[in-house]
Amino acid sequence: MQNSKEKTLSQMVAERIIKYILEENLQPGDKLPNENVMCQRLNVGRSSLREAMRALASRNVITIRQGSGSYVSATPGMIDDPFGLTFVEDKQKMIKDLIEIRFLIEPSIAAMAAIRADATDIQNILTACENVEKFLLANKNHTEKDIAFHTAIALSSKNIVVPKLVPIISSSIPLISESAKFTMRDEAIETHREIADAIAAHDAMYLHLIYNQRHIKSIN
Repeated sequence: MQNSKEKTLSQMVAERIIKYILEENLQPGDKLPNENVMCQRLNVGRSSLREAMRALASRNVITIRQGSGSYVSATPGMIDDPFGLTFVEDKQKMIKDLIEIRFLIEPSIAAMAAIRADATDIQNILTACENVEKFLLANKNHTEKDIAFHTAIALSSKNIVVPKLVPIISSSIPLISESAKFTMRDEAIETHREIADAIAAHDAMYLHLIYNQRHIKSIN
């Protein structure tokens, strides 16, 4: 019974820490006050605070650096492999399944971006698209630039949840890049450019056609 109460207390403390981060408008990378100050502000004991901090670290809300302190995570609440895809043995099947999921969500995200993107958003998307093209043409690893491209589109949707979905998209990019079937450089350049131009033109219907065509090609 005592363990159950202690667990409930640590959860409550964790929620109060998150509330503190929000109220203080702490940004990713910002340092939290030291342990003594946090105990006083939250009116809790050290053991409860430490347990709550460990729980938040496991959820990637905060980062604990030994000898330095605790910081707001660079990507609060987001983990690198939320679905445990690292442990899927059949990588080829996973690639195909990830592409299916991408075709479920990407057209809607791009359509929202086409409707809601402002001039700055469009410039960011076009720049990201150009960066992908440059790396592809130079035969360089374009994974990071590709992720930046999808992130720019997600942010342009103006939906606060959509950018949290980017890791799902991003997790498939390195795998697709490594797969011989999906490393057609010219087609990748063409696809990115078509999507970027359609968003810039605020043409959601054309985006729908682009994704339909790509989906048909991917399953043939």
